[in-house]
Parts: sequence; C-alpha cells; structure tokens
Amino acid sequence: MAGVEAKPRKRDRLKARARRYVDLPLSLRTADLPRRAASAVVMLAVAAFAAWQGGVVLDAFIALVALVCFGEFVLLILRATRKPINRLAAIPAGAVYIGGAALVLATQDLYHLIAVVGAVIFTDTSAYFAGRTIGGPKIAPRISPSKTWAGLAGGMAGSALWLVVYMGLAHNTGHGLTRAASMALSGGEVLFWGAVGAVLAVAAQAGDFFESWLKRKAGKKDSSNLIPGHGGVFDRVDGVLPVALIVGLLAVPAG
Repeated sequence: MAGVEAKPRKRDRLKARARRYVDLPLSLRTADLPRRAASAVVMLAVAAFAAWQGGVVLDAFIALVALVCFGEFVLLILRATRKPINRLAAIPAGAVYIGGAALVLATQDLYHLIAVVGAVIFTDTSAYFAGRTIGGPKIAPRISPSKTWAGLAGGMAGSALWLVVYMGLAHNTGHGLTRAASMALSGGEVLFWGAVGAVLAVAAQAGDFFESWLKRKAGKKDSSNLIPGHGGVFDRVDGVLPVALIVGLLAVPAG
C-alpha cells in the first residue's frame, strides 16, 4: 500500500510546485534573467567567432560542443537507469542522435547554419518570455513543470517570425537591400517559411521535453553546471539536435 500511495503523493507535490510557481510575481519569475542574459551573450560571442572563422575552427567548435553534450547525456543515462541492457541501448542511440546532429551542422554552409540556430534561439527566447509572462495551462507538468501552451505558441511565433525576416533579408541581399525584408517574399513564401519556422519550433520543444524527461529520470535539475544560469551544454542544445536532424533529412532529397 505504501508504494501505491507514493505515486499520488508525488503527483500532488508536482502540482503544488507548479501552482506555487504560477502564483509568484513576474519579478521573481524573471529574477534569473540578468545572469541568463550574460551567459547567453558569452555563448553567442564564442559561437559567432567560430562561425566567422569557419573551416577547421567551426568544425572543432561543433565537435567540442557535441562531445561535451554526449558526456552529459551519458552521465544522465547512468543515473537514470542501473540496468545494463538499458544503458547499452541508450548510450549508442545517444551517440547517433547527438553525433548525427553535429555532422549535419558541420556540413551546412553559414547561410543555412544561421537559419537553423536562429530558429532555435528565437524559439527558446520567445517561449521563455511568453511562458513566464502569460503562464497558463501546462503541457506536461510531470515532465517539465514550467512548460506551458502559451510558451509553445510564443516559441512557434518567434521561430516563424525569424525565418520570414531572415529569408526576406537573404532575398534582399541580392537586390542591394533596397526594400523591406517582408517585401522580398511573396505571400506564399511568407506562409511557407512561417510554417517551416513553426514546425522547427515544435521539434525544438520536443528535444527540450526529451531532455527534461531524461533529467527527471536521473533526478537532476540540469545536465551539468558548466554554464551559469543555463545548466549544461545539453541544456542549451537540446532543441538544436532534433532541428538539425530534420534539416539533414530534408537536405537528402535536395542533394
């Protein structure tokens, strides 16, 4: 009976924690924003430098990020399950998941790389602000208590807006930037890139949920403590991984 009653009590604690979070003033819910922003600036600066250098420097940067991410993944798996068969299945699968995404990113030109990473950044940022500001019903509180439907909608809108503007600017580059970005695309193209951005946002959020589920299984809040305010590398690239794999799959027919 004790084991049967434990699960309802755990669910009750999760619900109570989620309610307490929603009831917090907005100033407290966003108290970690300055530290997160400072870390984000540093991360973007390092990534931008690697992208600007390109070639071996960029490949080495992507490989290093993938290696650290895989290390954090393995540690989570070791904590999440003690069964050897589960570890033997999960660790190679993680290597394919993370390594495959890294390979796709390493083979993209700068134009497409910016589009992919930008979509994930705008998804995360828009989802963060929409979720913290609006709040509302949770998507899956047992997996990720802070994720709301409002945050998902905000992330989809942010990613869609990013791709529309980015593609518009890319089109304009060939015309001397003589027109506004939105004018460089037809109505159909705006809808297309907006839809692509929304789909990539859902994929990015799915990657986030996967990592959240794994961390919950492992009993960890973050994949590591490497990045102040952001946790580990896996915490930062969890959304990039599925987006990169989707882009890689879409590029196969084109190739």
